[in-house]
Amino acid sequence: MAESSWSLGRALRGMFVKPTIDENTWEDLETALLTADFGPDITERIVEELREKVERFRTTDPRDLQRMLKETLEEHFAKFDTTLRLTERPAVVLVVGVNGVGKTTTIGKFAKFLQRYGRSVVVGAADTFRAAAVDQLATWAERGGATIVRPQHEGQDPASVAYQTIDYAKQHGTEIVLVDTAGRLHTKNGLMDELTKIRRVIEKQAPISEVLLVLDATTGQNGVMQAEAFLEHAGVTGLVLTKLDGSARGGFVLAVQERTGIPVKLLGQGEGIGDLTGFTPHVFAAALVD
Repeated sequence: MAESSWSLGRALRGMFVKPTIDENTWEDLETALLTADFGPDITERIVEELREKVERFRTTDPRDLQRMLKETLEEHFAKFDTTLRLTERPAVVLVVGVNGVGKTTTIGKFAKFLQRYGRSVVVGAADTFRAAAVDQLATWAERGGATIVRPQHEGQDPASVAYQTIDYAKQHGTEIVLVDTAGRLHTKNGLMDELTKIRRVIEKQAPISEVLLVLDATTGQNGVMQAEAFLEHAGVTGLVLTKLDGSARGGFVLAVQERTGIPVKLLGQGEGIGDLTGFTPHVFAAALVD
């Protein structure tokens, strides 16, 4: 995980080389967690848990505290099942999220991610209200090594594009279907009706394996608030965090999981086609702390 100009790991390193754990250590730890976007409630909980552990094991060694922090973060991250469920054939994934969060680029990166595991992918351009969105998606699908099913005419019903995409996958034996959807929250009721219709049409052909909500990590808690309509209406099964700039915003992963009750399943940490990874609690906790 690349480090930004400020990173949790760098802030913590200074704490853990001190000769002993003192009150300054706890203040520095609290500041570091807050700066890394853990939020006040989770920060307070983590610091309390660590104080109890330090007292229980009667240690004054900051290196013990470093190990305990890593274990504690991993325990918190691991409360959520981050496994992508893509066993059906075809496995259909609906990708939802407000405009501007990086949904289109995420679909291209996800196609590439799946291709690395030897899976064939088709992308359905069901955001039919913006011609530019279809062209942009086609570019990213191509970069990701996926086929794209485009609308047959401008303004085509999104559900019918989704239908054609599943049909294509069945005819060609394509393993994974990624369906792009519109993200116009200013027409919330219409958008949610549209998503419901897309789901209904797809489910007549194949079960939906995942509904992934793309969130921009740089918007913090506002991103979650914007997405509440999707969380309520779209049957979201997993979150994809984009623009996660190294460990500077690592705490947002835990904050968003606890706030929504939905696991983070994928992380976007760069601009390149290969910059999307699965979320592994052990690896992520180690990358934050070390």
